[in-house]
Amino acid sequence: MPSDISPTARALRTLEILRTRPGTTADELAGRLGVTERAARRYVGILREAGVQVESSRGPHGGYRLRRGTKLPPIVFTQAEALGLVMAVLDGQPAATEPDNPVGAALGKVVEALPENVGRQAAVLREHAKAAPDRRSAGPDPAITGALVAAIAGRYRVLITYRSESGNEWKSEVDPWAVVVRHGRWYLLCHCHRADAIRTYRVDRVRAAGQTAHEFVPPEDLDPVAMLEENLGSGWKFPTHVVFDAPLAEVAPWIPAPMGRLHPAGDGCVLLGSTSNPAMYAQEWLAAVPFDFRVEGGDELRAAVAAVATRFAAALGLSAPARP
Repeated sequence: MPSDISPTARALRTLEILRTRPGTTADELAGRLGVTERAARRYVGILREAGVQVESSRGPHGGYRLRRGTKLPPIVFTQAEALGLVMAVLDGQPAATEPDNPVGAALGKVVEALPENVGRQAAVLREHAKAAPDRRSAGPDPAITGALVAAIAGRYRVLITYRSESGNEWKSEVDPWAVVVRHGRWYLLCHCHRADAIRTYRVDRVRAAGQTAHEFVPPEDLDPVAMLEENLGSGWKFPTHVVFDAPLAEVAPWIPAPMGRLHPAGDGCVLLGSTSNPAMYAQEWLAAVPFDFRVEGGDELRAAVAAVATRFAAALGLSAPARP
């Protein structure tokens, strides 16, 4: 048996062996699992920890067997796995603590189905832990997300209806390569036939997605996360051109991928990119970079930076700087 099989997978295999072959000895169990007897006993211990009643007896007819009348849960979790599941849900879905939240309702059903000794702590965690919502996160429609994922798996082109941040709505056929979750937001990485280019679209802004009869072949050696990062700062309506006097190595940690790409320039560096929201680019991203900079390109970005400068100057009782 391959050595990369997880302990949980082997414990579930142990459960299946004991269900179909009661009286299996530790030696027989080890042989079927492809592990040592010590390891086989450890997997039996994992089952017991999860609340599965496994009996053992010595003698010629001894071995491990499930206690008569044992009701097996549909899914077997260890306590650490159950807690990890609750924590992951609350981290990604803060509203899951609310009784009418569909994700919270689903999580509640899972917790209720767990054995008492496993589910108790998970239930307490779910009841008393609170999560602050991430204002940057945006949950997409599950049906639309499911349609996109099905098209990705089947390699079928889809016709999407998309609404931009400014409210403009349009349709386009795209080859969906991957869905990537990044910092609480869901993105569709695709080839857009309307633009004939790689694009990244927010899944929560996709209003409809319908499969077409056209198939596609994704790029070889596709790395969805790396490609998403590379394309987040390109292809938007308003170009950006910012010059920093500090070295690229010092500036780079402060520049998220959607801002564009840094290039060395003498003793400093240049940031080239694009944005659909110059105001956000100026007041949330550029304002947070602790280095002097000059906006040398992009009239919309220059105007947005000037507006931020005017607000800050007014806060100090200073005269507003000249508009570009």
